[in-house]
Amino acid sequence: MKAVRIYEYGSPKVLKYETDVPDPQMGANEVLIAVAAASINPVDWKIRSGEAKERFPVTFPGILGRDVSGLVRAVGSNVRGVQVGERVMAFNRTGTYAELVAMPADEITHIPDGVDIIDAAAIPLIALTGDQLVREACELKKGQSVLVTGAMGSVGRAAIHSAMKLGAHVIAGVRKHSLAEAKLLGANAVVALDDEDALKELGKVDAIADTIGASTTKLLSNIKDGGICGTVVMPMPDGALHPEIRVIRQQAHPDPSKVREFADDYRDGKFALPIVRRFALSEAAAAHEFAEKGGAGGKVLLLML
Repeated sequence: MKAVRIYEYGSPKVLKYETDVPDPQMGANEVLIAVAAASINPVDWKIRSGEAKERFPVTFPGILGRDVSGLVRAVGSNVRGVQVGERVMAFNRTGTYAELVAMPADEITHIPDGVDIIDAAAIPLIALTGDQLVREACELKKGQSVLVTGAMGSVGRAAIHSAMKLGAHVIAGVRKHSLAEAKLLGANAVVALDDEDALKELGKVDAIADTIGASTTKLLSNIKDGGICGTVVMPMPDGALHPEIRVIRQQAHPDPSKVREFADDYRDGKFALPIVRRFALSEAAAAHEFAEKGGAGGKVLLLML
C-alpha cells in the first residue's frame, strides 16, 4: 500500500512517501478501512519531531496519524453491524497516513448522510479532545462557568460546543485581534487573554478548559477555590502556587458515539469546523510544514489520491 513513514525524529523532511509498504493485518474483531482522508493534528508533528517521544514513542519505521475516514474494505470474523462498502470515520491511535488502516470495529462510527467523506476526517480527534476536556478533566456541570483558552483553534471550538450543550456559561478566550471573529463561536462571552484589564474584569470561573499550555498559568488565579484547570497541552499550566485548585491533564480516548454526535452537528450546521487546505498523501511533508506554522486557522487534510 501507499503510506507515509518516518525512520527517525526530525523536521517535516523525515516524512517519507512510499508505495510498497506492507498492508496491515486485520484481526477477528477489526475492520479494514480503505482510507479516503486523514487529518493533521498538533500531536502528529510533536511525535514526528521527537517532542512527544516520552509519551508517544515511535517504533521505526512508523506511520503517523490519528484521524481516518473511508470505506470498509473487509470485516473480521467476529464483527457485527458493519458491512463492506459502508462509510466510516474514527479516531485511531496511530497509522492513518496510509491507504489502508486496520482497527477495532467497536471504535468506528458511520459517517452521517450529508457529511462529505473527506471532510469527516477532520472531526474525530478534535471532537473527542475538546469534549473530554470539559466533561472529564474539568468535570463541568450545567450552570457552571468555564473559560476556554485557545478558543479559535479546532479543539477550542469543540470544547465550546460541548460546554454549551452541557448548559454551562462559556467564555471564549482569544487574542485581541480575534475578538470580533470569536463572537461567532457561539459562546456566552468573549475575553482577550492578552488584555490585562479584561482579565481583571473577568472575575472567577469554575473551570478553565486549556488548549494552549504553560502560558495559561497566569490565568489560574481566575479559578474559584476548589475549581479545576483541565488541559490537553504539555507543558501543563503550573499550579504550584494555587493549591486551592486542581490542574488535570486530559488525553483523548475512543468514543465513537461522541464522534458521531459531532458529525451530526457538523452536518446540521450546529458545529463549525474550518477546513483550510487539502494535500495529497504524497505531499505530507509540505502539509506538516503548513500546519505547524499555524495552518491559517483550521484543519489540514491528507487525501489518498
